[in-house]
Amino acid sequence: MGLGPRLEIRQSQSLTLTPQLMQSIKLLQLGHLELAAFVNEELERNPLLERNEGADEFADSSQNANQEIIKENSSGNMGEQTQTIGSASDIANVYDTEVTNIFPEQVGQDSISQSTSSHSANSNNFSRAQTADIDSYIANKATLSEHLNAQISLMGLNNKELIIAHHLVNNLDERGYLDSSCADIAKLLGSSEQEIRKVQKKLQSCDPIGVFASDLQESMAIQLRERDRLDPMMEKLLDNLSLIASHDFVALERIIGADKEDINDMLLELRQLDPKPALAFDCAPMQAVVADVFVKQGNDGAWLIELNSDILPRVLVNRTYYASVSKKLRQPAEKSFLVDCLQSANWLTKSLDQRAQTILKVATEIVRVQSGFLLHGISHLKPMTLKMVADAIEMHESTISRVTANKYISTTRGLFEMKFFFTASLASNIGGEEHSAASVRHAIKKMIDDEQATAILSDDRIAEMLQNNLGVDIARRTVAKYREAMDIPSSIIRRRIKKQQYRAN
Repeated sequence: MGLGPRLEIRQSQSLTLTPQLMQSIKLLQLGHLELAAFVNEELERNPLLERNEGADEFADSSQNANQEIIKENSSGNMGEQTQTIGSASDIANVYDTEVTNIFPEQVGQDSISQSTSSHSANSNNFSRAQTADIDSYIANKATLSEHLNAQISLMGLNNKELIIAHHLVNNLDERGYLDSSCADIAKLLGSSEQEIRKVQKKLQSCDPIGVFASDLQESMAIQLRERDRLDPMMEKLLDNLSLIASHDFVALERIIGADKEDINDMLLELRQLDPKPALAFDCAPMQAVVADVFVKQGNDGAWLIELNSDILPRVLVNRTYYASVSKKLRQPAEKSFLVDCLQSANWLTKSLDQRAQTILKVATEIVRVQSGFLLHGISHLKPMTLKMVADAIEMHESTISRVTANKYISTTRGLFEMKFFFTASLASNIGGEEHSAASVRHAIKKMIDDEQATAILSDDRIAEMLQNNLGVDIARRTVAKYREAMDIPSSIIRRRIKKQQYRAN
């Protein structure tokens, strides 16, 4: 066969993800905070998008109704005065004091409002526009590095020691321990290990006491030394923390050379120490978990499922503005930009509606399968997988995975993440329904909580009881895996703990 150029026609199928489709997929896995930020960016970028003012007016009317109720329930002139309070100076005038006594951080910012307070008091519109935001007056909490660097600057260290000290601060983990060894830090800074340890010893006097330690033992030693309680017997106790963790107090008494009463006193002192002294300076902002779906039981026993409309973005496409602007455009680039904005706006509103409907479908199927859990508790939680929900609502598993990410359901039993209801299954040895892993873990925990000091259950015995009483086909190693995941010690350690509690009683 000769080689040469030729034309061929081939027919093939391929899946192409358009930018709009990728946007829809992205919206599915966003939580309500990320979704709100994304919609705000689109509102700023796209001139054809606008918020649904009708929904805002409804919310404003509801808010005004609540304010009227508060006003009716309040008595005296204070309720009338709070309606016209606008700035910090107005608040100070109400309480007949200076602004610095109420908001010391805002003296400079309120200087203008103080000079015009006499004029603003007569204007209701101005006072409403300048309503004081209490959150803006809250001082920021100092971070751990800021707190330590402020102390280091007062320690009188030389330039070389200051460089080492600031490097040690940057190497602290969330507990306040050094992430790197002194040898590694010395090699990195081109210094000697003795100089690093010298600076480390100086920094160990900083507040909070216990930071700049290399491990838990050293941190506890620093705290005990500060309390003048680090005697030789306590040092031996710190050298054998592993025996404390295993509750082997008989061996601990023999190694330390102390009786049971002395051991209990020293353990009481250890319990008063802070194993993670830097956690008090964890300044990460805490985000409140908000439910995406509400589930409650109606009068007829049926489950009522409702989306949380407060966190759903409300956007509209301003077609009137599009019609008026499109008539005046002459440049092709301007027309192309406006058409792209219209398509993007239409697709965004469609994607938001599709996202809401998909969440509602998935939540409905979850409630249908897990109605036993909602009625009777975790012992009735059924095994459920992404494939089961995907087959039921005729969607792909990846779609279900994205929908359930960062989404929460508020039920009569509390607030749960959607992924909580998806658990593995354990077969039944009596031919009944399969058991969920969560319900089996709950049964294991209940057995261990109810065991007596004279009859500690081993993993083999727990597996046997699950097979005989509940019909769960489970192996001993699976019981051990579930027990360790719940931070429950082994039968040997539990026996020691029970004996110690029995002796104490």
